[in-house]
Amino acid sequence: MPQNAFHTVDVFATAKYAGNQLAVFEGADALGSDQMAALANEMNYSETTFIEGGSPDDGYDVRIFTPDGEIPFAGHPTLGTAAVLREHFGAGDGVTLNLGVGPISVEVRSDGSDSEQYWMTQNAPTFGAELDRETLAEVLSLDAADFDADWPIQVVSTGLPAVMIPLCDRDALARSEVFTPAYRSFFDDVGVENLFLFCPDPRDDANDFAARMYAPGHGVAEDPATGSANGCFAGYLARHRYFGDDEIEIAVEQGYEMGRPSHLHLEAEDRGDEVAVRVGGRVEFVSTGRLV
Repeated sequence: MPQNAFHTVDVFATAKYAGNQLAVFEGADALGSDQMAALANEMNYSETTFIEGGSPDDGYDVRIFTPDGEIPFAGHPTLGTAAVLREHFGAGDGVTLNLGVGPISVEVRSDGSDSEQYWMTQNAPTFGAELDRETLAEVLSLDAADFDADWPIQVVSTGLPAVMIPLCDRDALARSEVFTPAYRSFFDDVGVENLFLFCPDPRDDANDFAARMYAPGHGVAEDPATGSANGCFAGYLARHRYFGDDEIEIAVEQGYEMGRPSHLHLEAEDRGDEVAVRVGGRVEFVSTGRLV
């Protein structure tokens, strides 16, 4: 695997230059952790990945960094890195990434058109504390009435915890804005940095939900497409029988407020002892470069 080469891709993209940007570095076994952190900060995407080695049989060892440091798992870096491995290293239609949370499998599916979708199976979600609307209203510069009281505000994790926050409509979603002092106090109390807001009021009728994701604690003010949080969301919907069923198959739009429209496809099945979660979307290749 060549050293110093990197690729950029757009994940969960509706077209090139949409979705969530990702930089993928090859031959990263020659880089130290400090160098990886510096490169992630230099790229200044929500995440950057580093392929340290591996094989189709044993999986590929990959590390994920935000501009603020290393994290054990994130969704769009998993799919984007798998796409790079398939496109440039012949990894095949099924590839395993060995991440901080353990091995994550990715498969390629046809969506019935000329394009393909990359799908990952995430770890089974864990369901944590339920939180009150008043606290989140202050954090998000909203009123308590903007939250959908029929569904809980809850911490969910498939490897990277996020708070699931149901809102009534897209107007509330558009008005949401992180109030930094309240966010810092919230993080000190709860210890979760990622805030995932959703409502059943999408712009595109082909989608079921509109969403936004704030992660300032990771150095990401807002994320245009968040595979990990959407995996948590899929598990949340199935566990709480949002549609009256223990299985869901839906589409979510995200990133429109940032000018980077993204579409994510979610599947989940509540099997009682655990919830099976899959997240998929398109990957667009944008550029290839080399460090100097």
